[in-house]
Amino acid sequence: MTVRVGYHETDGQRRVHHANYLNYFEQSRVEMLRAAGFDYRRLEDEGLMLVISELNVRYRGAAEFDDILQISTWVTNVRGARIAHHHQVARDGQVLVDCDLICGCIDATGKVRRLPPTWVRHFAPDGTSGGSAEP
Repeated sequence: MTVRVGYHETDGQRRVHHANYLNYFEQSRVEMLRAAGFDYRRLEDEGLMLVISELNVRYRGAAEFDDILQISTWVTNVRGARIAHHHQVARDGQVLVDCDLICGCIDATGKVRRLPPTWVRHFAPDGTSGGSAEP
């Protein structure tokens, strides 16, 4: 997924504010799922939601206003109610930020629920499938 950094996403030094990378990751995750044939809206219509349960972000460099960034996302593990993702933000091929993130699947009452079997089969950790938000 490609994004151009908007001025509103930057801090006083014209660099992307650290919290805005989380928005990029969320958008990229949704696009990665869509590209793999999974509709997040349909998941919610079925009474399930994905919530972030773990997050580890490493900032290696700074993106700035008007930069063109490539956001990549892929699934690294799926088990039970958890799906793990890795995200990378790059500019001109240089990785600026990477993130390991785990989402848990819950229902509308907040109770932990297993991921749909189709998700587990598609994103199996045995390497038979996976996904990326890159076109």
